[in-house]
Amino acid sequence: MADADGTIGVSTARRGAAVKPVDSRVLIAAVCLLSLSVFWAPIEAQQPPKVPRIGFLSGASAAGVAVLIQAFRQGMQELGYIEGKTFLLEVRFADGKSEAIPGLARELVALKADVIVATTDAPIAAAKRETRTIPIVMTNATDPVGTGFVASLARPGGNLTGLSNVSADLSGKRLELLKEIVPGLSRVVFLWNPDSRGAVLDFKESEAAASSLHLDLQSFEVSSAADLDHALSAVTSQRAQAMIVLPGNPIAFSKRAEVVSFAQKNRLPSMYGLKEYVDAGGLMSYGPSLPVLYRRAATYVDKILKGTRPGDLPVERPTKFELVSNLQTAKAIGLTMPHALLQRADELVQ
Repeated sequence: MADADGTIGVSTARRGAAVKPVDSRVLIAAVCLLSLSVFWAPIEAQQPPKVPRIGFLSGASAAGVAVLIQAFRQGMQELGYIEGKTFLLEVRFADGKSEAIPGLARELVALKADVIVATTDAPIAAAKRETRTIPIVMTNATDPVGTGFVASLARPGGNLTGLSNVSADLSGKRLELLKEIVPGLSRVVFLWNPDSRGAVLDFKESEAAASSLHLDLQSFEVSSAADLDHALSAVTSQRAQAMIVLPGNPIAFSKRAEVVSFAQKNRLPSMYGLKEYVDAGGLMSYGPSLPVLYRRAATYVDKILKGTRPGDLPVERPTKFELVSNLQTAKAIGLTMPHALLQRADELVQ
């Protein structure tokens, strides 16, 4: 009911009690606030979920690792992710230029990536220097404990986890295989990248294995494309009888067609740490499947995105190693592969 002064009175059950007038402007403001809250609540509830951003850091070229990135994408797809909808992939390539890797790592950190997938030792080290908070998944670390990337394989700690290729553990086996196929082998060329922490350990293991096998190991360091050209030209003057190319070298991997072509042209029996060299025409490889490692890396990304801390995820070591031989290349360089070795091979390229 309206009072004489224009305010609205509120009746009470108690006759004679004082009635406090309520200003109509207060009621109007309250109604407006209530209307706004009702209007905005559904909009906030309908905000789309944040799409995680995954950084991918490689020291190689885009063409050189295309098959490996596809393996990672396949792993994500198998876990139910759809690129562009449920995750974004930010890929950075150093194109074999090791000096470019730190800057690319900083780019991914500045983008506030939810996870960074780092490939070989140099990208892993660069990513680790740039962030202690963003989770880092290693796809192809040589020796993550020996290089100091993680505290242990079982309990990595910190913000790193992922997969190791245990290349150093295979050094002796690769030399044994070369000695088996090259009668009277005494001099072996060793192409490796000293910028890779794990490669230093691999080289030391290879030196020890070469000494026990009475082999002279001739070291050629390849940290750039120019180094690779120089090394290949110098190999011919060293009268080497065989060559080993380590995994984890983005320069050699990106230029693997050039490397295997050189070996064929010079009739040089060669051992590689990765099957991709044999697919390109290399003679023989011994090591884990690289596409399998990259596909497995997706499972680490998935667990981290779902809330698991990287330091609580044990680092995986491959349990299967493939011996692959290219019979066409053996024929081209005039080499007869031992029958016993061919029987042990997991794959023969014909």
